[in-house]
Amino acid sequence: MTSRALFAATIVSSAFAAAVQGRTSGVNSTTCNGIDYVYNELAGYGFVPTNARDKYGDTLGGLGSSLHLDQNKWRKHCNGSYSGILWSLPDRGWNTEGTLNYNPRVHKFKILFTPRPNATASSPSAPNLEFQYLDTVKFWGPQGALCTGLDADATGDLSYAGFPNLPITTYEGDGFGGEGPGGTGIPIDSEGLYVNEDGTFWVSDEYGPYIYLFSPEGEMLTAIRPPEAIVPKRNGTDSFSADSPPRYIDDGSGDDVTPADPDTGRDNNHGFEGLTVSADGKSLYVLLQAATVQEGGLEKQTERYTRFLKYDVTNKLAPVYAGEWIVPLPLYNDPTAKPSKNPKVAAQSEILALENGQFFVLSRDSDAGNGQDVTQSVYRQMDVFDISSATDIKAVGIYDCVNATCAVADADTGALNGGITVATYCSFLDFNVNAQLNRFNVHNGGSTDPGLLNEKWESLGMVPVNPKTPNGEYFIFSLSDNDFITQDGYMDGGKLPYADASGYNLDNQALVFKITIS
Repeated sequence: MTSRALFAATIVSSAFAAAVQGRTSGVNSTTCNGIDYVYNELAGYGFVPTNARDKYGDTLGGLGSSLHLDQNKWRKHCNGSYSGILWSLPDRGWNTEGTLNYNPRVHKFKILFTPRPNATASSPSAPNLEFQYLDTVKFWGPQGALCTGLDADATGDLSYAGFPNLPITTYEGDGFGGEGPGGTGIPIDSEGLYVNEDGTFWVSDEYGPYIYLFSPEGEMLTAIRPPEAIVPKRNGTDSFSADSPPRYIDDGSGDDVTPADPDTGRDNNHGFEGLTVSADGKSLYVLLQAATVQEGGLEKQTERYTRFLKYDVTNKLAPVYAGEWIVPLPLYNDPTAKPSKNPKVAAQSEILALENGQFFVLSRDSDAGNGQDVTQSVYRQMDVFDISSATDIKAVGIYDCVNATCAVADADTGALNGGITVATYCSFLDFNVNAQLNRFNVHNGGSTDPGLLNEKWESLGMVPVNPKTPNGEYFIFSLSDNDFITQDGYMDGGKLPYADASGYNLDNQALVFKITIS
């Protein structure tokens, strides 16, 4: 990581009000159930190069599947710069040509951030966010069981004392296409991350979709199986396959399960994309990327009403299912689609709990950005939702089964069933504002070059602008998931070199936004 910028006083209430009023002249603002949010400016940009590698010799890719900022390590220095610790969660490894036996892991970085508020489109700033790679922790299962990015088997499970039955992967050779004895493992497509005060990691995945707790050293300590309405079923039984065949069989082409889509439960690659934990560490929340299959989840036009779950994790080794609500995802018009295919649902990629009881959610379109045929994204936003007036469907007690009588929405039309009040959803911060992006030499739409935003933005982290005297101003960090796309890549501990068939080199891009909450 060398060549490319890798890396008490009481506030008088009237003065504070005046300061907030001055800040409302930002890019845009919104009010959600009485709470005001202002997008002040894009404050920074940085990246980890496409060919960077971790201590095991594997490509540092997919860094934006989720992130966690250590609040205790966030510092503002006398020169106005900041430093901190950022944990980054990649997903299942390089998989654009089929899944691999990639060991799920989390990376640790030191970040250095120097705001450039005077940057303009005509005089843009160079990257002002640097990443210094520190460490990697690999995850493994009970009794030393392998955790892997390979797709789950169509049927079957693994059983360990003190754990729910876990998804299973059976693989040939070494799981990368080389010789080996074969074996089994626990498939994990990591998507959500929270690092607890004691150093343990909460991780949500897409295959289960399950939620896992790992020790600071990476050992699985507990697992949460979701309600039956969310568990994927085929032919009447659990079926955790996401129809993502391994690369070592026909380069990942074709189906590896029948039917390709589950009959009920989470759709393929639509698991627990969003995970967050309350500030006191006692409540964990997860949000499905989009609706379940039986509630409209098979089509982009109907997958709007998705499930949001709460667990009491006061005792992290014995989580308790505590609540469930429905979040209405936003709609957008895809200019490349036929009128009959619009509007589409902007599936969500991350959530973040706020101390005011509301939540940020990162919702976006797909197939638009660097590495795609279409370069201009039309919906890529950090929005806000509030569940204070929404129906707790767990408390109602009739929505946790696999047949249509328990569905919250119609399978064919996606229309919400009666008797359910959904969360309040408020549009907020648009990633795609070129007037802001251009201040750091990046852009949405237009030519394909290193400054074009990547397609997938899937992470959120928040720290105060003034750590010693917080005043409602925050920095929001977001990293992109580059799908490990590079022409100089390595998997299997550096033993498997690869060049993505797309021909692209996609950096792990990062954006920093400055906002105000009041």
